[in-house]
Amino acid sequence: MTTKRTGGRILVDQLRTQGCDRIFTVPGESFLAVLDALHDTPEIDLVVCRQEGGVAYMADADARMTGRPGIAFVTRGPGATNACVGIHVAHQDSTPMILFIGDVARGDRDREGFQEVDFGLMFAPLAKWVARIEDAARIPEYVARAWSTAVSGRPGPVVLVLPEDMLTDSVEAVDRPAVPRAAQAADPLAVSAMMDLLKDATSPIAIVGGAGWCRGTAAPFAEWAERIGLPVAGAFRRQDSIPNDSPVWAGNLGYGPNPKLVQRVKDADLVIAVGARLGEATTDGYKLITPDHPDQTLVHVHPDPSELGRVYRTDLPICADVKEFAELCAAWDDEVIHFDAGAQAHADWLEWSTPKLNDTALDMGQVVLALRDALPADTIICNGAGNFSAWFHRFWRYAGCPSQLAPTNGSMGYGLPAAVAAAIRAPHRQILCAAGDGDFLMNGQELATAVAQGVDNLLILLVDNGSYGTIRMHQEREYPCRLSGTTLANPDFAALARAYGAWSATVERTADFAGALKEAMAQKGVRLLHLKTDIEQITPALTISALRSRA
Repeated sequence: MTTKRTGGRILVDQLRTQGCDRIFTVPGESFLAVLDALHDTPEIDLVVCRQEGGVAYMADADARMTGRPGIAFVTRGPGATNACVGIHVAHQDSTPMILFIGDVARGDRDREGFQEVDFGLMFAPLAKWVARIEDAARIPEYVARAWSTAVSGRPGPVVLVLPEDMLTDSVEAVDRPAVPRAAQAADPLAVSAMMDLLKDATSPIAIVGGAGWCRGTAAPFAEWAERIGLPVAGAFRRQDSIPNDSPVWAGNLGYGPNPKLVQRVKDADLVIAVGARLGEATTDGYKLITPDHPDQTLVHVHPDPSELGRVYRTDLPICADVKEFAELCAAWDDEVIHFDAGAQAHADWLEWSTPKLNDTALDMGQVVLALRDALPADTIICNGAGNFSAWFHRFWRYAGCPSQLAPTNGSMGYGLPAAVAAAIRAPHRQILCAAGDGDFLMNGQELATAVAQGVDNLLILLVDNGSYGTIRMHQEREYPCRLSGTTLANPDFAALARAYGAWSATVERTADFAGALKEAMAQKGVRLLHLKTDIEQITPALTISALRSRA
């Protein structure tokens, strides 16, 4: 198309061509021309949020659901700085995203005008690429490049800055066709070398999940791992990488992992990392697997060559799309000796993921067990950061990709926006938002977005212990009995939910939870269960009293 159009119209047309069907936004006067173009574009759903942090989190979650870049529009200055948190999440989680920022007019730049920020400097450490579009005729070029950059190699966020006067220019522009994702096949010689290493190994383990991982990766990788009995552990918050009922699933690494799994990783003579970066959380501060990993051989499979050898000495680097790699492994004819370790690791995980009764008034382990009995296996669990998430990481059994939306960078407030995005994207699936009291109030206003969108598949469990629990845990370990800054004064969360138009109830005892859950599931619309818990049980395996006694 080469007829004259405004920059706003060209931009919306190009997004539609690339496959965008949803945009998340808080509207701003700096991109009114885009909003006007969207008025006549029913193919793109516009989700209006209540804060730009929620916008960016929703775009990140939507991208994880689709594999396409999540699209966010915010205004300059405060809008962009609010959205910055979601760019950090997308960067560390390797999620494709494009953040569009409406900006000051071209003639006013560098005068520190109203809400002006140098976005090149601001986003440079966080985004794969930051650019400002000065010429409306080049919008198709910039959007196509942004789309390709976001999904290629290690996926991640891109920021495009849009001067408001550029968006109102009427010009002729040549549209770019849809950009295919470039996927690098695995080198058969490298995979053959890995198979030779497996033949010589006595205690191998795979650590999976991360850049480019999808449902199409999970099935062939699980097929191959099950065929040879290879234990498969998930990197931190990558527990949906393969279905957890796989007979070789070993559980998750990160915070509070199974000690038997930790020991298995320490004892491994061959580690095959696929998609995972082996970051600080997954490796317990680079101690579980050290950067030089003496007495261990490391095979690292990743779609981005710059990630290979960046932190870890890599014995066999394989630069490949993880789906292509998994498919090649599943089709490999070479016979590898079958390991018993996969079945043993899975048995260890089954024991670890079965909650035992404790004497607290509201036992979160039994809560998760009741949820497992009542909700579909493919429920999507969405959570932000906090000790409350430990019960879901340990006791929930994820059905496969995608069924876990949780930030690996430990960002609070992610769960509810992610759950809203997932509920819109997958109305046929049950969505469960697990949130702590401190975590929830970071973005609790997005309840308004959920209700406005009319979602009917969203259940929120708000775990309220009156504290920033994770920080309280560290505080008690380092400075026992000296509380400072970690106690919260909370609202009546059930009443708050009702004020937004959601159904809600409060639960304070284990015996009451199953009934409350049944009643919640019988309702329509957004539902919230306010769970009042005791701060004493600070994690599934640790109490405040135990922390103090250790000190």
